Amino acid sequence: MYFCSQFCKFMPMKRIFFAIFLLFSAVVGGRCQTSDALCEDTCSHIHGIDLSHYQGNVFWETIGEHSKMAYVYLKATEGGDRIDDKFERNIRLAHRHGLKVGSYHFYRPRSDQERQLLNFTTQCHAEEQDLVPMIDIETTGGLSTDEFCDSLFRFLDLVEEYYDQRPLIYTYRNFYNKHLLGKLEGYRLMIAMYTEEEPVLADGRDIAMWQYTGKGRIIGVSGFVDKSRFIGEYRLRDIRFVHK
Repeated sequence: MYFCSQFCKFMPMKRIFFAIFLLFSAVVGGRCQTSDALCEDTCSHIHGIDLSHYQGNVFWETIGEHSKMAYVYLKATEGGDRIDDKFERNIRLAHRHGLKVGSYHFYRPRSDQERQLLNFTTQCHAEEQDLVPMIDIETTGGLSTDEFCDSLFRFLDLVEEYYDQRPLIYTYRNFYNKHLLGKLEGYRLMIAMYTEEEPVLADGRDIAMWQYTGKGRIIGVSGFVDKSRFIGEYRLRDIRFVHK
């Protein structure tokens, strides 16, 4: 108790909390790694994460210094009016601590496409991007597949016209097979499937990136985090934002 009182006297409370957080993260992370080997610990693939307000305030300095993550996709917006309240902080600190950064938009099929574009582009500034924008597609909004695809491709065309490059598409394998089969030729895909084997799509087309877990652990983030990696010969250069 004497040591603790003297220690606390000379160390600011913020640094005390940070030290406790790192200790907790190391214990939790260590327990996860011993029971279930993490891909980034046993392979040479290029790995990354995606983050949003759900992870709260993360410690970017520890992610940059102590993880094997090369890139991060940050949620910027959703639909026509939702803005992720951690986006500005996350993109500033992710850059500061050396990660390649991209931004993503959660697409709402029933929301006006031009309004969604304005919402996204107001947050996702071209000069701040290392990676092409990503569009998160997880719902049809109750539309038929044909109606949904009409809505989606109008929006994708607007995004491509604005940034002068095609966005990366994120979706789940089953969602792709049911609603997007054979319709995304020419787009890079990040496919989410939480199994031990790499995903295979029903039309056999190639996949650039695989989100292999939604319950990853990483020092610097107190909760679960989505982790992904490149597949095959794909590398960061394939999703690099081209500044013109």
